[in-house]
This record gives sequence, C-alpha cells and structure tokens, in this order.
Amino acid sequence: MGRLPTGPHNAITDVAGVRVGHTTLWRGAADRDGADEPVVRTGVTAVWPHDGNPFADRVYAATSTFNGYGILTADLVIDEWGLLGSPVVLCDTANLGVAYDAVVRHIQTLDPAAGRDDVVMPVVGECDDGFLNNNLQPALTARDVVDALTTTSGGPVAEGVVGAGTGMQMFDFKGGIGTASRVVGVDGSAYTVGVLLNGNFVSRRQLRVAGVPLGQLLTDRMPVRHAEGSCIAVVATDLPMLPHQLRRLARRVDVGLARVGSAGNDGSGEIFLAFSTAQRIRRDDAVTRVDVMVEGQYWTRGSPLDDVFDAVAEAAEEAALNALFVADTVTGRDGHTLHGLPVDAVLSLVRR
Repeated sequence: MGRLPTGPHNAITDVAGVRVGHTTLWRGAADRDGADEPVVRTGVTAVWPHDGNPFADRVYAATSTFNGYGILTADLVIDEWGLLGSPVVLCDTANLGVAYDAVVRHIQTLDPAAGRDDVVMPVVGECDDGFLNNNLQPALTARDVVDALTTTSGGPVAEGVVGAGTGMQMFDFKGGIGTASRVVGVDGSAYTVGVLLNGNFVSRRQLRVAGVPLGQLLTDRMPVRHAEGSCIAVVATDLPMLPHQLRRLARRVDVGLARVGSAGNDGSGEIFLAFSTAQRIRRDDAVTRVDVMVEGQYWTRGSPLDDVFDAVAEAAEEAALNALFVADTVTGRDGHTLHGLPVDAVLSLVRR
C-alpha cells in the first residue's frame, strides 16, 4: 500500500534493535466448553524497544488516542515524562493485571534498581477477545508473559492468529497481529518507520481495501453477533525525535486505520504509542544532549516530516491489512466462529 519502500522484513523489527515475541495459548475443544476444559484462544505479544535494559536506558515516546474505550498502562507517565522505560506488552482485557504484574517481576529480575530505587510502571495494552476466548476462566499466567518477553527476536514477525492476536476480530472476520515498515530519506540518510498492531476493530460494512468499499459486498461468513473491541498500535522509528514529535507520529496511525475503514467506533479502544530508538536517555544522567529532527521548515519547499507522516499512515494501513489477510478461521467458546478473509474473492473484487 502506498508509495514508500518497505524495510527488508516489512515489519517493526526493521527498526534496528526492536524485538518482538509471542506466546499463543490454544486449549480446549469448541464443542466441549465447560469448567473442566475451558476454551482458551488468547496470548501475549511483547515488543522491546532495544536490546538493552529499557528500565535504565529509556527512549523518548508519546501516546495518542483515536477512541478511548481501552487501557494502555503507564500512558500518563509517558505523557508526563515523554519516556518509555519498559517493553510494550499486548494481551487480552481480562488478563491485563496478570500481564502487568509479570512484567514488573521480570524487570525486577533484570535490574536490581527496579523496585528499590524506582518503581516499575510497565506499558501493557489490552484488546477484548471474549467472543472466542472463555475469559470467565483463568488462562494467562505469568510464565506465559515471561515466555513472550524472553523469546523475542528481530527479523520476520509472525502475524495473524498469534500471540495477543489469537482471539481478535476485524470487520467481523478473524483479525490479529499485523506489522509493516517504511523507509524514508531525510537529509541524505535513510530512516525506518515500523508499525505493529493488534487489530480487533470495526464492522464489516466499513471495510475498505485499496480504497474499495468491500465491506458492502462481502455479506456472508458473518459471525453470530458483532463483537468489536479496540486496536492497540506501536510505532517505532530510528529518526531522532522528541516526545511531542512522536505524538504527531502516533496520531498518523489514525490515518492508516481510516484508510481501511475505521471511524474510531464508540466501543473501540484505538490507542497508539510511538517511540524513537535514536537515543537512549540514561537514568544516571542529569543532563544529556540529543539530536533532533527539525520541524517548522519552509513548508513551501516541502517538509521532510511529510514523508515520515506518510510512512506511518502507509505502514499502519498495511499492518491492518496484513493481519486481516493472513488470519485463518478460528472457532472458540460456545462454538463462536470468526472466518478468515476470503482472499481470492477480495483480490478479484479489488481488481474489478
């Protein structure tokens, strides 16, 4: 989608140092949901901003909300300080507390200052997967969260029905994890913008692919009821940017989601975080010097930020479509089914 080139993996991990890990939980038969064998269709996705210790070496960050029916923990801290000091963990709504506590304990094992010299306030974002996952029964454990945190890697990122995306829906089809990247040139140097999102949002009638209003044409394979619930997106870049600039980047995820049909529905928590890996802000330093991209240039000559905004919008649009295009049909609790997108039919309609 769009005009800008992708990174080598077309993933958020194209931003050097960024790592992603998933834990996928899949238990129970959909036709035998009960107290002895609850149907579990859930998981965890973890994003590390760099390969060091983010509790001690933080990065500049910011958040933006398209529609606020959702939770991203530590958002107030990020907005106040402009700093990200933990990995970003995505999970289902019912287990947000489990994930939060597990990240706190894990960081405490990595850094003796964590919990002693300062408390740990990790970033955990949630989306509801209760249509497929029996979230009346405990499923996610601290071990599952730690597994996602400790099995992260760069390179290709699994998408669709994986990690936190296991129980998600998009446009009344199966949704899940999607990612994409774009490369931009600024002042003779190449920089990368990557987006990873957990897609769980909007109605079938809103779906658009490459500008085509397909949702009005794809009227079969509907679930027994509509069950939307949020999109959490993470934007990473190696561009040197300050927090207020990163907030401007995070807001451009809105543009990408709007291109696939989202209007930020009333019952959707569409919450976005952006961070820059260009410099690490050490807790031990009282003063530091940073490079920064310049805003407010002569706009009549063309601002380089325009390409950066395009990069976020294109990557967010493509990440959402990647999640939708690769997610397979899943049957969960009470026999609820979310069908995978009929890719061949969609491509035929787009070509027409």
